[in-house]
Amino acid sequence: QVQLVESGGGLVQAGGSLRLSCAASGRTFRSSGMGWFRQAPGKEREFVAVISWNSANTYYADSVKGRFTISRDNAKNTVYLQMNSLKPEDTAVYYCAAAGIGGTPIETYEYDYWGQGTQVTVSS
Repeated sequence: QVQLVESGGGLVQAGGSLRLSCAASGRTFRSSGMGWFRQAPGKEREFVAVISWNSANTYYADSVKGRFTISRDNAKNTVYLQMNSLKPEDTAVYYCAAAGIGGTPIETYEYDYWGQGTQVTVSS
């Protein structure tokens, strides 16, 4: 069992930055691939970024590549999403998720545990 709690969301102007954190509990965190997803009003949940269990591999959605960076600290059971050069279209609820495998899955069905989400709003 893994419990995930996101934090760090908020309101920011376009061009600004935010850092999201996801604190995990449970022994399986360190062997799990960890992903960030987001869901805007009226839209389906979409993949943002993923990091493998040992940080060796990361993968990003094209829409955030070059602006967002995912990282993790297994000693602290925490995964991060650094978001720079934010755009109004980045506005969404951001979710942290733990996969059932240690790699870099990008589909929602490949994730077993989800956090409650944190709101990110980017004003123009």
